[in-house]
Amino acid sequence: MKIKLLTLTVAMSCTFAGGAIAMTKPEYKAQKDTISGQYKVAKDKCSSLKANAKDICMSEAKGTEKVAKAELEAIYEPSARHTKKAAMVKADAMYDTAKEKCDDLAGNAKGVCVKDAKVAQVKAKDDAKIAKVSMDTSKSKNDKMADVKKDAALQENEAMYKAAAQRCDALAGAPKDNCVSDAKVKYGMK
Repeated sequence: MKIKLLTLTVAMSCTFAGGAIAMTKPEYKAQKDTISGQYKVAKDKCSSLKANAKDICMSEAKGTEKVAKAELEAIYEPSARHTKKAAMVKADAMYDTAKEKCDDLAGNAKGVCVKDAKVAQVKAKDDAKIAKVSMDTSKSKNDKMADVKKDAALQENEAMYKAAAQRCDALAGAPKDNCVSDAKVKYGMK
């Protein structure tokens, strides 16, 4: 399953690199059917698992299908918008699976795990936004890029602050207050 997905991803990457390679509607439909078939196989493999292992497996299967379909769409109708959408779908899929993996933990460790997963999602989405703007050919590209990078930095700092504050919850009293205060300073929160 993973080898087939890797092969599909490499093929899609080559298509992006080629730029001019067009995909016909029948090829698109065939690839879409292949992705759906691979999802069904992966889903069936999950049925033998129990508890959170099954949830993780299902999240990975669903995420793989969503990412493959979004990447296929970006190949079929190449555009900065579709490329960004594929990256966003990938970020969401990774986040969903990471959250499922966090369910094996408890208490503050689980909270930290979820916040760390959120940081990774925010960074991936911000990278996708920056990449989309970098493909812009208009005169206002530099202004847009500056705005997108500024917004990305703010969002990433906020997510990292929340993760750091969650880590502070393991402490109590003055050490906790100092930890939160240090996190606020480090990530520019007020």
